[in-house]
Amino acid sequence: MITAGTTALPPLSAARRVTGVTVALASGVAVAVQSRINGALGVRLGDGIATAVISFGVGLVLLLVLVPALPAGRRGVLTLRRALVSGALRPWQCLGGMCGAFLVVTQGVTVGTLGVAVFTVAVVAGQSGSSLAVDRAGIGPAGRQPVTGSRLAGAALTVVAVLLAVGDRLGEPGTLGLAVLPLLAGVAIAWQQAVNGRVRAAAGSALTATLVNFTVGTLALLVAFAVDLAIRGRPPGSLPPEFWYYLGGPIGVVFIAVAAAIVRFTGVLLLGLATIAGQIVGAVLLDVVLPTEASRPGPTTLLGAALTLMAVAIAALGPRHRWIRR
Repeated sequence: MITAGTTALPPLSAARRVTGVTVALASGVAVAVQSRINGALGVRLGDGIATAVISFGVGLVLLLVLVPALPAGRRGVLTLRRALVSGALRPWQCLGGMCGAFLVVTQGVTVGTLGVAVFTVAVVAGQSGSSLAVDRAGIGPAGRQPVTGSRLAGAALTVVAVLLAVGDRLGEPGTLGLAVLPLLAGVAIAWQQAVNGRVRAAAGSALTATLVNFTVGTLALLVAFAVDLAIRGRPPGSLPPEFWYYLGGPIGVVFIAVAAAIVRFTGVLLLGLATIAGQIVGAVLLDVVLPTEASRPGPTTLLGAALTLMAVAIAALGPRHRWIRR
């Protein structure tokens, strides 16, 4: 039921919603793998910003090959240029890549210490709350989305989940403090997904939107890396020879393209929640099946992950009555 003073959004077909959620779940698992890869590369290099430059740089090179080679990519670039010139798309809506750059930096800086599970649950807490605000403001291509009781409950439960997940680290204030970085990255992700969806809608091409994302992110990271070099000098580690250390960028390309393509069907919150579920499952499986010295998920971490999945179900499947008037 829609209260007075609100605007209704056109209903989405169940098939599109289910397809969008399923694809987002799979991409969330891929993000957990990306976190492990970038975290391992960050440990080898001893520099989170250098890790992010490599991850984004590899992804950008891949896109610079794909976009000109595909007709849809070339059309998307021309369409995007017209949208910017006409004002249909604002320049600030093309800056989502800066948020992605920050996320990859936090992966390189914190995953080696926190482990993938704690890192992911911290991102979840920031992302779920921020997605509510972004959907409510109508920043994404799906327009304004309602703030409902079930969505608020889901967001609140994720906060409880992250406190439980890091509860066994309360005696390690330095480690616990690191969890603030992925928390802030999660806040930024919701805005990134919304504006990337806008770019995709304006360009008519998810691949073009992904190219914009990686170009902006890589430029921001190169500036940060130049400052880092001037202050701290070269990274203490060396580039590893194994190819899999460099797969974080291609995984990021797939994730950003998928998110930009399906956010118009799901809205920012549902996209984020489905991605979160995939990340949680992937993160815990990685930390259990392929543990590292840092990844030691105890009972509280596993309980926090389970509560996060419960929060996703509550927010996604609960009643969709609007609580907050326009």
